[in-house]
This record gives sequence, structure tokens and C-alpha cells, in this order.
Amino acid sequence: MSSMTASGHSRAHVDLHRNLAEKTLRRAAIYSGGNWVSSTASGTMEHRNPTTGEVQGELVIAGSSEVDDAVSAARAALAGWRSTPADVKRSLLRSLADAIKANIDDLEVLGVLDNGNTRATVRAAALRGADFLDYYAGWPDKLSGLVIPSYPGDALNYTVPEPFGVVAAMVNWNGPLVATCRKIGPALAAGNTVVVKSPELAPFQVQRFAELCEAVGIPPGVVNIVPGGPETGAALVSHAGVDKVSFTGSTATAKKIMAAAAVNLTPVALELGGKAANIVCADADIEKAAAMAGMYGAVVNSGQGCLLPTLLLVEDGIYDAFMDRVVSVVESVKIGDPLDRATAMGPLISSGARDRVASIIDGAAASGGSTLLTGGARLGGEFEDGYFLQPTIFGDVDPHAKIAREEIFGPVLSALRFDSEEEALSIAHGTRYALSGFVHTNDVRRAHRMAGALKAGSVSVNGINPLAPSVPFGGSGDSGFGREGGEEGLLEFVRTKNVYVSL
Repeated sequence: MSSMTASGHSRAHVDLHRNLAEKTLRRAAIYSGGNWVSSTASGTMEHRNPTTGEVQGELVIAGSSEVDDAVSAARAALAGWRSTPADVKRSLLRSLADAIKANIDDLEVLGVLDNGNTRATVRAAALRGADFLDYYAGWPDKLSGLVIPSYPGDALNYTVPEPFGVVAAMVNWNGPLVATCRKIGPALAAGNTVVVKSPELAPFQVQRFAELCEAVGIPPGVVNIVPGGPETGAALVSHAGVDKVSFTGSTATAKKIMAAAAVNLTPVALELGGKAANIVCADADIEKAAAMAGMYGAVVNSGQGCLLPTLLLVEDGIYDAFMDRVVSVVESVKIGDPLDRATAMGPLISSGARDRVASIIDGAAASGGSTLLTGGARLGGEFEDGYFLQPTIFGDVDPHAKIAREEIFGPVLSALRFDSEEEALSIAHGTRYALSGFVHTNDVRRAHRMAGALKAGSVSVNGINPLAPSVPFGGSGDSGFGREGGEEGLLEFVRTKNVYVSL
């Protein structure tokens, strides 16, 4: 039986997941003003384990009243946190980073139960979250203004960076802990307080993060957590007490967030989806490029990542041989229980996501505008109740087809041929997304030429950008606006005041 299909019908992994959930999962509660709220009039939501399909926990739903309480708590804590000395802010952020590292084994298991990502993926993301906190811990004493030459009169004219105030952080489910750290790190370093809307599909790592905030001594009200669904998010974004919204998620949801934020003219930063082109030229390192194209295009995170290179463009002269290598890479991976350290790919986040992606695959296969090279089916056997799909590759895709232009957010790689740089760029730009792009070539001139021409906020050449905390990341068009990471990510949470003193 193919390595892409579950072998046998043992369901030992179900018992393992069930036992771990019973030992490690607590009800995802509201954390507001330093207090825990474990029941509300809005009730609770069930959480299903993506690997087994079983209900394994629940989260408290924060209604409008609880959202109001959390925003009020953040507002009450704002003056004290803003005036907290820079060295104290630095120490607390570093302590929080250290707490993540000290609890990495616990967070790793929680992450697997949360969203079905593999242990290696979850662990790396959690440690990267700690890295973001460490990086932004160094910024509280480096925010400075300018003294501006004044005319026509004699005056002292200067600028002062100030925090926005209360920040609403809307966190994505495919990397909830690292996303929380990417937002909270710069927001707190700049003197803001934060209300985090944890993702209903993956609430448990964020719950644990709140516990760590409490344990290291982050003052009550500085960080608040409100679990819940879309109604919770809408109540938070439209709240008059919120001064800035930072959202990571889908383009469709972002449009609703902008509409809700517009009621109070609340500024927003949006890190959204992508349809990243991976352009492989004939002079590239073929083995390296094929391994990267297969793993990151159809396997990693089960294709559930905004920056992943899911549109593969291969120069015509090497296309057939290159695609044989890519298919071989994908068919060699182990799919299954993400708690197994040998597993390279786990399930999708939900039954709805699995069915949606399966429908896209079936539609593409039936349309005649491409050739199914591998995959395309659900896993059976012991994993039939989980949300698994085989990694899927379509070749010779029509550049006008939906799978070449729209984000799928699943393990589907669309491959096309190109003859010239101009044609490759034209195909790559056949979408409104502009988040990331990739080029493989050993011609340094071509590398810089294509990196400059690609419409993307981040371009990787002969590899994939690890997105270190010091690097800005974000896009344009349907990929949103604003940046996370680096100094640019810090400045998303700062506004400038001008002071003029007549002499």
C-alpha cells in the first residue's frame, strides 16, 4: 500500500490523543484583568481533535459583556503599563520568552491537539514565538523621537512616539502561539495593553500563554484573552474602547473586520492570505528546488499557510523531469498521527476544511484544465475519522484556472510551465494576492531582477525565508497591509505626537 495511505486499521492513536487531552486540556477560559472566567451566559463551544475527529475539550464563549470587561481591564491597566520603566518591560518580556522555552514540551503537545500540526512544526513555531518576545524585549528603551529644526519662529519642535492604547489582537488558528507573540511582543514593548481573541479552532496554546503571562508577573489587565467565535471577534473589533486592531487570517474575514472597525474609525493592520508563486528556472539546483517545492507546496502544515509556495512555475525545458522529482518527494512522506515524530504531515483543521478542499480537488480533476499527478483522496483505515487528505499535485494547470489563482489553504500544489521570465511573472501576477514569492536560479542577475519584479512583500531566492523576528513581513492587495516583525512591526503599534514649544 502506498505510503500516502494509512496502513492497517489500528486505532491506538485515538486512545493516545484521548488520554493526552484528558491530562493536559483545561477548558479554554476568559482571562480578563488578571481573573479567570470559566462560564458565561453565552455558553461554551466544543473543540474537536483534527486527528481523531473526537470532541476533546471546550472553550468558554466571550459575549459582548465579557469583551467589554476585557477592554475595560486593558484600559484600566494602560497608564500603569505605559509608565512602567523600559528595563522592567524588557525583563518581563524576556521572562515570558523563557517561560515558553521552559514549557516547550507541554506547548508542543497542546499545539498538536489544537490544530493537528506535527510535533516538529509546533515546537519550531513555539520557539519562534519566544524568539519574537526576546527580540521585542530589546525595544522599550529604543523608541525615540526627533528634534525638528523650527521656522519661521524660534522654537523647540520635537516628536514623541506614543502607544495607540488598547490593541485588539486577532490570532490565526494555524500558528496561534507564534502569532500571539508576534503581536503581543511589539504591542507591549511600545506601551500598549492587549485583548487577544483566541481562535475557536485552536484555543489551547493561547490559554496556556495567558497562564504563563500570569506566572511571570505581567500586570493584570495588560494581557487579556477572550475565546469565542465570530460574534466574539465582531464585538471586540467594533468596541469603542479599542484603539488599534491587528488581524491575521482570511481575506474574507478581514473585509468584515474593516467594516466593523470603520464604525469607530479604528485603524487596522491585516496579515492575510496568499497564492505564492515558486518560479524554478532551468539553471537552478534541481534537487534542492524539487524538495522545497514538494514539501512546502503540498506537505508542510497540510498546505495551511499563507506564505506557502502553492503555485509552482517550472521552465519548460526541465518541467517533466522536475515534476517527476516533486511527485517522488511528496509520495515519500509519512502522513498520519502528528504526535508520531516520524510524521511529516497531519490532518487539516476541521471536517469543513477537509470537505471544502476535497471539493476543490474534485472540481479541478473534473474540469479538464489540469492533470492530477498524485494524491487527491482522503485517508482511510485508522485515520478515516480524522480530517486527512493526501498531498495533491496538479500538473499542466491552465493559468486561468481557479487552482492557479485562488488560495486553497490545503495540501494542493498547482504546477505550470513557462518559457520566459516575462511569462512566469505574468502568471505569478494573475492573482490579487501579493504576500510572498520564490525564485530558484543560479544566475545572480536573474535572481535580483525577478525578486525586484515580483509583486510580493517577501521574496525568497533558492530557499524559504525563515522570517526571523528582525524581518518585516506582510503584503498588499488581498494579502492585506501593515507589517509584522522588525522595527516596522513595532511601529504598527506606535503613533507620533508633535510638540512645539515657542522660545
